[in-house]
Amino acid sequence: MMADITAVLGRLTPSELDELRALGPQGHLSRQLTDALDRAAGGPGLGRGYYVPSGSVSATGGPHVVLRSDVSGWLFGPVPQVP
Repeated sequence: MMADITAVLGRLTPSELDELRALGPQGHLSRQLTDALDRAAGGPGLGRGYYVPSGSVSATGGPHVVLRSDVSGWLFGPVPQVP
């Protein structure tokens, strides 16, 4: 799966990667970023495995989405575990 993450994130533009990094490991992804991940994964809806619902919802009732933990780990490094 790590090769897939590398390939998909490698298809994002430098500005898209910068935007992801600016959000941080648990930042809510914008529609533009989910669209970019879908595009990088091969088409509409195909990036859904790379982002997941965070458990909260937006003002319009749609779910907030964040990078899946292993994708976030690839981009930001591993997050320390709570003992």
